[in-house]
Amino acid sequence: MTTLDDAVQRDQALSDLDWRQLPVGAVSDVFAAPSGGLARVAMGSGERGRVVLVPGATGSKEDFALMLPLLADAGYRVEAFDLAGQYESYRAGPERLSPPRRHYDYDLFVDDLVAVLEDGATPAHVLGYSFAGLVGQVALARRSDLFASLTLLSTPPATGNVFRGIKRIGRLTSLATPHRGATLMLWGIRNNLNGVPPRRLEFVRARFALTRRESVDDMVGLMMHMPDVVDRLREAGVPLLSAVGSHDLWPTAQHRAYAVRIGAGFAVYDTGHSPCETAPHQVVRDMLDLFATA
Repeated sequence: MTTLDDAVQRDQALSDLDWRQLPVGAVSDVFAAPSGGLARVAMGSGERGRVVLVPGATGSKEDFALMLPLLADAGYRVEAFDLAGQYESYRAGPERLSPPRRHYDYDLFVDDLVAVLEDGATPAHVLGYSFAGLVGQVALARRSDLFASLTLLSTPPATGNVFRGIKRIGRLTSLATPHRGATLMLWGIRNNLNGVPPRRLEFVRARFALTRRESVDDMVGLMMHMPDVVDRLREAGVPLLSAVGSHDLWPTAQHRAYAVRIGAGFAVYDTGHSPCETAPHQVVRDMLDLFATA
């Protein structure tokens, strides 16, 4: 078992890497989801169960490149996939649904996640990163039978317009449209306001060539209208964990208060909005502790 000091030291020793390269032993495929083909990667034996990692807006399965082998080495089958409209799942979208729809909505993302979960052993441990944590909560509220646990990684700690609690500019977000909000998000990422290393920045910028802009707009709009599923989360009896960086976009106090509301465990790391990149050993350590309670 990795100790607290071991995990911190290993994370502090991380260096920049080629984020296009998946871990040795990882296998890629395309899953036929309701909204279209979702690019997916998997590795691990599955002796101890199954883990599904879901990236957020503008993200991709590669965001978990450092976590995949750690969970696989712990005996789990671990999978990650690009959300519809994002990176290598850019062909998936509302126009491919039956009947077709105009926008990416919660039903699209939830139905895709449910389909992925039903495509393997269940109940499964699920991690939702940022926007995907909102999707994960709605999915758990509808289909708790598919979840062994749910980890919310840097997930906005609110319902309704989740942007209202963001540091410094939260009170101004009610004035923004989804398109303007997405424009601000993309500008910040492209201009490296988070200060990520050079090879990481190169990869993040490159995948915008595939990610569909309308999917990002719609995701921002959905984050302005997060359903209140707090009571259903508490009643589901599924172990929950909120894992965040102390320098996240939302204040730590808000994350802690939301964790209490939904009955989740709480972990804080000395990092920003992307602990999967900067604190993977600590996140996996805490996930394994959560799994032990499931």
